[in-house]
Amino acid sequence: MADIKISGRKLSVTDAMRDRVEDKIGDALKVFDITPMSADVVLRVDKNPSNPDRRTCEVTVFARDRVVRVTSSADNMEEAIDEAGSKVTRQLRKFKTKVLDRRTKAPKAVETPVQDLADLIEEAPEDEQLVREKYVELTPMTEEEALVQTDLLGHDFYVFENATTGLINVIYRRKNGGYGIIKPQIESEDDK
Repeated sequence: MADIKISGRKLSVTDAMRDRVEDKIGDALKVFDITPMSADVVLRVDKNPSNPDRRTCEVTVFARDRVVRVTSSADNMEEAIDEAGSKVTRQLRKFKTKVLDRRTKAPKAVETPVQDLADLIEEAPEDEQLVREKYVELTPMTEEEALVQTDLLGHDFYVFENATTGLINVIYRRKNGGYGIIKPQIESEDDK
């Protein structure tokens, strides 16, 4: 059984809520029963003038070196927990399918053309400042694994250490569909 840590923000977690989370999220985690696996569940009440007393359930699942994150909101906490459990089940099944597909298929080299870096950079107004600094733990993985992790997190980009080259790469979602990858260009001694 996976370790499930439950916490509440702007509400106290009752025994009924705790039982429901352990039931619904615990069932969802059985889909992909590996160790180590743990889940952090945050139950909160969002105060919004247009929608007062909105209940939200955030679930973050840590499965080996991967992270699956879902958020669900509803008018009552039971519905939010149920919907979050369904979303976690779908995400873990998707992840499990990709892992099994990767094991059965022979690895193939994929070259993704990267558009000019200058086209990716937009000039920021002078009044914008750096507002957040985030540190990431880089684990060596293939480009396919990085794509899976990008989908599971729901992010537009993902920074990772390429397992074949040992270099830092960035996978990003393109506006017109598909994905791109940014790789550093390393000069060899012969090029100098």
